[in-house]
Amino acid sequence: MPQGDVVSMYCCGPTVYNTAHIGNLRTYISEDVLVRAIRACGHTVKHVMNITDVGHLVSDADTGEDKMEKGAAREGKSVWQIAEHYTQEFRANMKALNINEPSVWAKATDHIPEMIALVKTLQDKGFGYRTADGIYFDTSKFPAYRDFAQLDIEGMDAGHRIEMGDKRNITDFALWKFSPANEKRQMEWESPWGLGFPGWHIECSAMALKHLGQPLDIHCGGTDHIRVHHTNEIAQTEAATGTQFSRFWVHGEFLVLDKGKMSKSSGSFLSVKTLVDEGISPLAYRAFCYSAHYRSPLTFAFEGVQSAAQGLRSLKKQVAEISARCATPVSVAAARVDEVLTRFWDAVCDDLNMPKAMAAVWDLLRDAQVSDAEKLQAIQRADAVLGLDLLVPDVDSSSKAVVEHDGTKVTVVSSLALSADDVEKVVQSVLLRKAAKKAKNFAEADRIRAEMTSAGIELKDLPGGAVECTLRK
Repeated sequence: MPQGDVVSMYCCGPTVYNTAHIGNLRTYISEDVLVRAIRACGHTVKHVMNITDVGHLVSDADTGEDKMEKGAAREGKSVWQIAEHYTQEFRANMKALNINEPSVWAKATDHIPEMIALVKTLQDKGFGYRTADGIYFDTSKFPAYRDFAQLDIEGMDAGHRIEMGDKRNITDFALWKFSPANEKRQMEWESPWGLGFPGWHIECSAMALKHLGQPLDIHCGGTDHIRVHHTNEIAQTEAATGTQFSRFWVHGEFLVLDKGKMSKSSGSFLSVKTLVDEGISPLAYRAFCYSAHYRSPLTFAFEGVQSAAQGLRSLKKQVAEISARCATPVSVAAARVDEVLTRFWDAVCDDLNMPKAMAAVWDLLRDAQVSDAEKLQAIQRADAVLGLDLLVPDVDSSSKAVVEHDGTKVTVVSSLALSADDVEKVVQSVLLRKAAKKAKNFAEADRIRAEMTSAGIELKDLPGGAVECTLRK
């Protein structure tokens, strides 16, 4: 059991050089369900998520450009501007998907001293060595290196997998990279080894140790982190401290398209904005993610998400009808609510089996042996884990305002009563975004849209220049 009923949890967060795709966000949804489930069991969760704003190279083999520098060059901005923009966009996406923010946001560039100290410890203990381009971890001195990912190191072909350079072993990885002598980087720091920047892997170890200590209770990430990133985290952390890094590891599987996994680097990815532009609520995508176990690949199709949206609308409608019949609150014993939710909790506690959990919710609503008051309180408890806003009235029974301003028709829809101020604020944001697009200031237009999404406003551009805005809360 976690000490003092506080569960320590570290989640590998985004590299903020581009928009997060919905495949990334699927993993964060499953991690949010885990946090919610642990809290529902009566524990406190100290949840740390990192923001990688330096050091993540385009190749896991420690070669190529820093993704942040590449993103800055792509958009003609500084890396600091890129980091801030995509960090705020990521947080807006989290809010739209009802993903709770972590207890601690750990930004890599705020923890450079901790990273340098950890690299120095590894070097002092004989695990780090110097090459022409950086300080590297000697994996041959950590015998358990291959265990976590069950690596066949002997079978790796250095000639095809990576460029060896001055590395002693094919699996050795960078702890600290030297700044190129003929190039001025936007992000670089003085260190005992000269001007440079941290390796991607050292960042997570240093931040997890600072904010959570050892051992962590849970470390989360995508399955693509197992072979390299998480294996390297374990090696460098345990080599430096001599103590187990994390007690449990939780990895989410890919969201896949017809031709393989979704990838930002290939450009073939879908974002929350893509969904909203197609008229799909972010919460419908969250519900869609519950159609498969988080450790199973989930194939994306718009038809599947639209079906999930229809299912969510139906679910919310049934809950609204029950709520209307329970106009006078009725007290229900907690033990009875637990009894009613037995199948739901069994599914959640079975490694977050959300398909079974959702089936249990549907069965509960159809159960004639359960009273409306019992159903309502049970749904409220279940939704604390599901995060689907099941007790928030759907926009099908909504208030609507239509405003035409300077030739732009703006429709504002809300599940709650709309005030004149509500409508005016939305319309002004729409007009500012329109002006930015007309001036070809697309970055500002995107910023305004992200700000609206963060405020719970789903924006959809309609034919003829009309705009529909739905206030989700």
